[in-house]
Amino acid sequence: MRRLNRKKTLNLMKELDAFPKVPESYVETSASGGTVSLIAFTTIAFLTIMEFMVYRDTWMKYEYEVDKDFTSKLRINIDITVAMRCQYVGADVLDLAETMVASADGLIYEPVVFDLSPQQKEWQRMLQLIQSRLQEEHSLQDVIFKSAFKSASTALPPREDNSLQSPDACRIHGHLYVNKVAGNFHITVGKAIPHPRGHAHLAALVSHESYNFSHRIDHLSFGELIPGIINPLDGTEKIASDHNQMFQYFITVVPTKLHTYKISAETHQFSVTERERIINHAAGSHGVSGIFMKYDISSLMVTVTEEHMPFWQFLVRLCGIIGGIFSTTGILHGFGRFVAEVIFCRFRLGSYKSTSASSVSITYSFAWPADQRRDTACCRRSVLLLTSLQAAPKQRERAEQSTFPSTWASVGLLL
Repeated sequence: MRRLNRKKTLNLMKELDAFPKVPESYVETSASGGTVSLIAFTTIAFLTIMEFMVYRDTWMKYEYEVDKDFTSKLRINIDITVAMRCQYVGADVLDLAETMVASADGLIYEPVVFDLSPQQKEWQRMLQLIQSRLQEEHSLQDVIFKSAFKSASTALPPREDNSLQSPDACRIHGHLYVNKVAGNFHITVGKAIPHPRGHAHLAALVSHESYNFSHRIDHLSFGELIPGIINPLDGTEKIASDHNQMFQYFITVVPTKLHTYKISAETHQFSVTERERIINHAAGSHGVSGIFMKYDISSLMVTVTEEHMPFWQFLVRLCGIIGGIFSTTGILHGFGRFVAEVIFCRFRLGSYKSTSASSVSITYSFAWPADQRRDTACCRRSVLLLTSLQAAPKQRERAEQSTFPSTWASVGLLL
């Protein structure tokens, strides 16, 4: 009983076989089939390599939500060089809550030479080139996110030459912690002093001829300092055309959470609009000469996550590529072979044409050489077609009036 059950089970499994095996004696190979197979294998190999490269690559996913954190402090990272002596300028922050953050809380005033060395000029030129490409191709920002903590530092390299020129500029660098509200970071003439109604700068002792707010922004960012990230104002250089000139930067800061396979940090992106004008009270252009960066905090927070294609999806796509190419090439090869056989048999049968319908069938039955019998199936169909076309009208009427068995009997006689 067990053997019978096992035999029935094996027979049932054989009947369910979706991949029947064809004996080798019934398999016929051809040069066209080998050519198509070679093309199919080459295409499969190429697409498999391309798919593997896609599998290795990653992409950035952006999600937006409301920023609910209003109690934490915002860090401002600053590295600006102004073409004035350090004793003539002062920098501080005043926010909408009328809270003043003095530069002494984290900024350093360093006397330097405003003109850059050849190596520093090359660095600035490359940075400006990257900025121009980022403005044209926004997708490059994803590459910058992926290369964070991996690429070279974006800070200004130190001078490689020992310049004997006396310092004529002031480098203000460091960081400040401010409230997470809109504010105004500015650099103007004179040191800042507290005032009951705000704050003021001691600018009366500095002559207008010494005003020169030509400046270079080597770095300006908000939030955690991440090496490799290029910000919109990095590498910016402005040359003042007048002593009394105001430079304004209107900045919108967007809180950003960055999660990649290398880092996980909370930083801030920002967009900026620039404006500059000459202060001339007689012409109606009022204001204070200096550099003013007015920033505002966006209520939306962006979460940037680096994602990768799952392995199961890669396998599914790979199977689709292999199966699709095999099926498509098989269909195309079968259709091309069918068309070629029809055309080939039509020309072959045309060389054995006869004048009468009866002699056509007899001639075609006995005039084929032995090496042409492998094309019998195709040529038989062509014989029937030519016989019916060349037959006399009476014979065609008899064929049309004949029953189904008689039709197939005449076909058998012809074959």
